[in-house]
Amino acid sequence: MGVDIGGSHITAMLIDLDQRIEVEGTWNRSKLNSGGSANDIISKWAETICKTMDSYAYKPSKIAIAMPGPMDYHNGICKIKDQGKYHSLFGLNIKFLLADKLGLSPNQIDFVNDAACFLRGELYVGSLASYDQAIGMTLGTGLGTSHTVNGKVYDSNLWKMPFKKGIAEDYISTRWFTNRFEELSGHSVIDVKDIITNHRNSPAFKSLFEEFSANLAEFIYKFIRKKMPLAAVIGGNIAKAEAYFLDDTRKILLDKMGYSFPIKISNLGEKAALIGAGSFSEDVAKSIYTYE
Repeated sequence: MGVDIGGSHITAMLIDLDQRIEVEGTWNRSKLNSGGSANDIISKWAETICKTMDSYAYKPSKIAIAMPGPMDYHNGICKIKDQGKYHSLFGLNIKFLLADKLGLSPNQIDFVNDAACFLRGELYVGSLASYDQAIGMTLGTGLGTSHTVNGKVYDSNLWKMPFKKGIAEDYISTRWFTNRFEELSGHSVIDVKDIITNHRNSPAFKSLFEEFSANLAEFIYKFIRKKMPLAAVIGGNIAKAEAYFLDDTRKILLDKMGYSFPIKISNLGEKAALIGAGSFSEDVAKSIYTYE
């Protein structure tokens, strides 16, 4: 089973590793309050996972969970703090808590970095299936980054890389979009979807996405120089707005590099992290590191 934990949802599905596809009828997604109590959060996770397990005749031998960091993935201890989500899980062994709710052994549950799972899924069967040296970025409430080394996928942990007057995530995230749009227009918005749906004709709209394109191109350029990949893939909710930033990002990057660098948009969407998580064996899962 592959499971993806987001800032406001949990998704689970079974993966047929021989065919490299999802098992039809096993996909389940639930909204959750990441600001709730530890018991409420773990209970919602368990409820969704049980729905997927109950949807198929055979039970999975392993549940691999794509989880945002920071976290001690090997031991299952959550270290998320001061990020506006999952504050009640800080310092807890969520692997043991979840296993207890599910009536499973903790050894049947692996937590792996969500950004690494995303890139693994895209390399496994997605937009980067023809590449073996790449970088991945998930753009949403936070900035996830990952890269490959000798066939293995790693969390790059570049969300906190010094960037402009702060860190990269300050400029490449939903938070930047909502804050910057309010600065430019005086209007408060919920997220990028809200901006596109309700403010597309606003004078601030074009400026907003021009700035974001420049920010993203500069970040990708720095990422490329660190990891020397052959291609990049972008996912996350902000990637759904590609029509408003991707062409400009590519053009700016072309000017910086002097050649056209392949930037792909995920063709798996939310399922990339699920398939990536499910595709990791126990030994591979334990090779996913977060650099501090």
